[in-house]
Amino acid sequence: MKRWLLFFLMAALILTGCNGKEEDSKTGPKPDKEVAGALGDPKVLVTNLHSPWSIQKDGDTMYVSERTGSIVEWDKGKLTRQPVELKKTLSSKAEAGLLGFALTPDFSESRRAYAYYTYEGGSGKSINRIVSLQKVDDGWRERETLIDGIPSGDFHHGGRLKLGPDGSLYATTGDAKKPEIAQKIDSLGGKILRMNLDGTIPKDNPFGNSYVYSYGHRNPQGLAWDDAGTLYESEHGDSAHDEINEIDPGKNYGWPEIEGDQQKPDMIKPLTHSGENTWAPSGLAHFDGKLYIAALRGESLKQYDIQSREMADIFTNAGRIRDVYVDEEFLYFISNNTDGRGNPDEKDDKLYRLPLSRLKGNMP
Repeated sequence: MKRWLLFFLMAALILTGCNGKEEDSKTGPKPDKEVAGALGDPKVLVTNLHSPWSIQKDGDTMYVSERTGSIVEWDKGKLTRQPVELKKTLSSKAEAGLLGFALTPDFSESRRAYAYYTYEGGSGKSINRIVSLQKVDDGWRERETLIDGIPSGDFHHGGRLKLGPDGSLYATTGDAKKPEIAQKIDSLGGKILRMNLDGTIPKDNPFGNSYVYSYGHRNPQGLAWDDAGTLYESEHGDSAHDEINEIDPGKNYGWPEIEGDQQKPDMIKPLTHSGENTWAPSGLAHFDGKLYIAALRGESLKQYDIQSREMADIFTNAGRIRDVYVDEEFLYFISNNTDGRGNPDEKDDKLYRLPLSRLKGNMP
């Protein structure tokens, strides 16, 4: 396809699939501090991904979920695109599809994983659910439903899945463009949820017989823990004011009552926010006292020093960035230019890798 025709089709999709206040259709931000020059260019491991969303790793094998309904496996330089057989019809609405993906702790033996996806219910209604998957040969099959009925709409699905250091499975959910549900404890929308690996409710969750771990969130898409077990979250704000939050169980993070530096009793302000600019933050990872943030509209990999509270752009040449992942040696991240809101080149989207040794001490 000619590049001018591809660009025209992408522009048309943006005009029909988004409104002026969605996750990454806001006015672009002024750049944060740049420290990328000293890092060098990351290595490109994989090209031609299709709207990728989540990164996982087992041994030397990488897995990337794609919103279109596939899991890409990259092993020793070999790429296979593996279909995911779901029990419900995958939604093709803006921001929807196969989103969060997390391998079980015993994946090497069980070949099981968890997934968060949006499906089409009756009368054009979309719904989010969390399920377990089984890897079968070169494909995946939905096995069990952990949680169903998570609110969904045209936008704001949340969708991140992460295994916590406590052995629980955490999920972020959006407000489904119904801000009022973020403040309702009996709704699963606009929340961080916590569950046992079999989908049951942990007895020590903050609200009795509820998956809700924290509330008052608009469209959270990133979770990460530091070495002390503190949980951090990234969240899309309304008309800018994107947030990085430190999460405590049972706390109210304010949406839609407060944003930015606004305050109300019993509501928690963010650690930092984007002010009148926007980052559209998605995936989140922690390393060496710093948070690494995948920024969509900000088109950068960001670094936030938790102690000094300084924010910096450490890589800005990949376009939109959706997720970031850290293991013992490397930081990985994926671009997200093929989802209808970016300007992809012929090899987008891509999986990148940076040695962690380059990241130590690079914040002034």
